[in-house]
Amino acid sequence: MNGNNLAWTIQDQKKVFKCPVFSVREIESLSPDGDRARFSVIDAADWAIIIPLLYHDKKNNFVMVRQWRHGTQAISLEFPGGVIEQGEDPSAGAHRELLEETGYSAGKIEKLGELSPNPAIMSNKVHFFLGTELTNSGRQNLDDDEFVEIALVPEEEVLRAMGQPPYVHALMASALSLYLGGRGL
Repeated sequence: MNGNNLAWTIQDQKKVFKCPVFSVREIESLSPDGDRARFSVIDAADWAIIIPLLYHDKKNNFVMVRQWRHGTQAISLEFPGGVIEQGEDPSAGAHRELLEETGYSAGKIEKLGELSPNPAIMSNKVHFFLGTELTNSGRQNLDDDEFVEIALVPEEEVLRAMGQPPYVHALMASALSLYLGGRGL
């Protein structure tokens, strides 16, 4: 079985909501059995997340960012990342986000993979990268509504604590999984 008989066919669609971060489409689709149903799809730009790896104090550390998240009303400790600008290559977006949020630049960027954040309701992708050979300019270039603290966190702490506050962002767990898979773990 290859799933070819599971595809739905869009019959009609319209944008029902738009804001600066995403829009919502209502689609009417035809099921494989010929039944019609309506669904909502969130359209957003693709995202890039980068794991900045820095060897410091005789161990691997991640350069991470601590920030307030409005959805959970809590502080989250995360790998740098954000929206890929229109026409921007995902790796360039990852490098830009790293530099803007932390002041660090990666001499080498390796793609770890790409995933759909929630394919049931979202159309975008998130691209994951590993950044190494880091240099620090010491200067952040944050957006007007961004308030971010930089944290150098030992790799073993992140591995041990992922899934517990403040390491609760599901996309960071996905990034960490791809990172570990790339190392054969």
